[in-house]
Parts: sequence; structure tokens; C-alpha cells
Amino acid sequence: MSNIDIFVWEFLGTAVLCLLGNGSVAAVVLKNSYSHGGGGDWLIIVLGWGFGVFAGASLAAPSGGHINPAVTLGVAISGGIPWSSVPVYWAAQILGGIVGASLCWAAFKLQFDKMDDNSGTRGIFCTSPAIRRFRWNIVTEILGAFVLVIWVLTNPEINQTLGYAGVSFVVITIGFGLGGPTGYAINPARDLGPRIAYWFLPIKGKAGPDWNYSWVPVLGPLIGAAVAAGLALVLPS
Repeated sequence: MSNIDIFVWEFLGTAVLCLLGNGSVAAVVLKNSYSHGGGGDWLIIVLGWGFGVFAGASLAAPSGGHINPAVTLGVAISGGIPWSSVPVYWAAQILGGIVGASLCWAAFKLQFDKMDDNSGTRGIFCTSPAIRRFRWNIVTEILGAFVLVIWVLTNPEINQTLGYAGVSFVVITIGFGLGGPTGYAINPARDLGPRIAYWFLPIKGKAGPDWNYSWVPVLGPLIGAAVAAGLALVLPS
């Protein structure tokens, strides 16, 4: 597969992921949305991101359905793709995150306009910790990404049988089990891309993008993926 093909599929898949994932958060945060105030907010968000992974990864199947720089790193370490392709995957994924989040904003434009206070809308686009302690926040992100990538890289027969639905279920489980402390980015593109979009989108009264924290949901998942890939290389087959 050419680098152009990789870029197109990964861009489209990540854009769909963020359109649906960010959209699930917007649906419960923004007033004048049918999902707002209906209860089960965390359930809607976790399922929205989980099935967003299914939709995005299935769309990006021709390129491997990574839609996540951490997954790409893990696959590269394990020898699944050449290192020369990694920057192409990452560029497509980050740009896809920006575009997908921007489309989410367009879908909910009227709801953003009706909000009396948009200072709390950053969480629609990117993560932030419930308790800000960078050392422990990054540990949480490492663990979440480790679980995702070790599942992707091991037991290939099971993965092929379940397909991207299996990945979706793993992401949902991570959301329920490890999502509480940091919002479980587990995907640098899913956090950094929408964070950049939030920074430039014309949302009246919005807060800043919190660049001081932005490195945690980027570095943490990459470390978790590298550890998972290293372990997968030495595990018995």
C-alpha cells in the first residue's frame, strides 16, 4: 500500500472516530441537545467512543485500521509496518482528529451558540484529569494504552475472529475500568487533534486549550504502546 493510500484511510478513519466520539460528549454536555440531562452521561460517552472506534477502524481497514499513533507505534515495534510509514500514519491521524472534531463542532454549532457559558466545553474535545498530578496522570494513560495495544498485538487468531468489534469492546472496557482518573485518551490523535481544533474554532467564551497538560495524553499512550510491544515480542507464541 502506498503512503498516499495509508494517509487517506487513516485520515478518514480518525476523522470518523473523533466526529462520533467528540459528538457523544457534546450530546450530553451541551444544552438544547436531546441527550443533555437525560442521565447515564458516562455510559453514553464510553459507548460513543467505543463504537466510534469500531466505525473509524472499520473504515480504515485497508491501512490496518490503526487510527491511533500508539497502535501504530506498537505495530511498528513488532515489525508489522516499516518505520518509514510511521510519520505518514501519525500525520494522517492527527489531521483526522482535527477535522473530525471540527465537524463535531459544526454538527452542534447551534447548541454551542445557545450555551450561556462555554468555558467548560473543552472537555468535549480533549481530556483533563479529575485530579491533576502529572506523574500519576501519565501512569493512568500508560496503563490504558498498554491494555489496548497488548490486546491488539497478541492472540491474532482471536483478534481476526472478533475484528474491529473486539477492539471496540476493549476500548469500552478501558473506559469503564480506567477512564475515571484522566478521561482515558489512550490515543494521542484523539486528544491532540481535537485540542488543536478547540484552540482555533470560533466558540464564544471558551476556555484555553490547556497546553500545560496536553503532553500527558500524548506521551503516556506512546509509552504504554512501547511497553506493550516490547512485552509482546518476548511472550511465548
